[in-house]
Amino acid sequence: MANPESKIRSNDMKLEVVVIPVSDVDRAKEFYGRLGWRLDADYDNGVDFRVVQFTPPGSGCAVIFGKNVTGAAPGSAQGLYLVVSDVTAARDQLLRRGVKISEVFHDGGSVNAGPDEPYLFGRLRVSGPDLAHRSYRSFASFSDPDGNGWLFQEITTRLPGRVAGDTTYASASDLASALRRAEAAHGEHEKRTGQRDENWPDWYAEYMVREQAGEELPQ
Repeated sequence: MANPESKIRSNDMKLEVVVIPVSDVDRAKEFYGRLGWRLDADYDNGVDFRVVQFTPPGSGCAVIFGKNVTGAAPGSAQGLYLVVSDVTAARDQLLRRGVKISEVFHDGGSVNAGPDEPYLFGRLRVSGPDLAHRSYRSFASFSDPDGNGWLFQEITTRLPGRVAGDTTYASASDLASALRRAEAAHGEHEKRTGQRDENWPDWYAEYMVREQAGEELPQ
């Protein structure tokens, strides 16, 4: 017998907003503006309500903070992940903006060991990016003035099935990074074949589509 739910069209559920608790709205506004995020709104009714919205570059999800927008304690939002294609470049950008941020680190290999602040894989941070440059494994962390905790996570290749539909890039810089990775991989391909590849645009395109879909990369 057919599952009746199979005939029901599934509705997209897009995460649009994350609310973060802050103690000083103006101070938080200055901080998130300094990150280079887009200011979408700053509404104040002049009495007991204010809402400020920022969107990180290339993100489909915005953050909101303000006065009487959440009952959570300021600084209690932790483990807020920002996916980047180059964690070192993203970190350097914040440093140039005068934002304090950790060094790039990778997983220490144990979920429970280590004295460091928790992150996705545990508490043991090892200095430097993941030695094998695997996606999902390299990080850098920073906090806003209230202590709300953010992490950059480097992802260049998605897990299989993670990306549906056409290949897309959130920004020009993400596309440029993908082209650079394809260029480097294609250079190794030409070394192996010992000849110039006249069809390099096709090779680049195949590499970039497979990389984003988490499929085996061309050699």
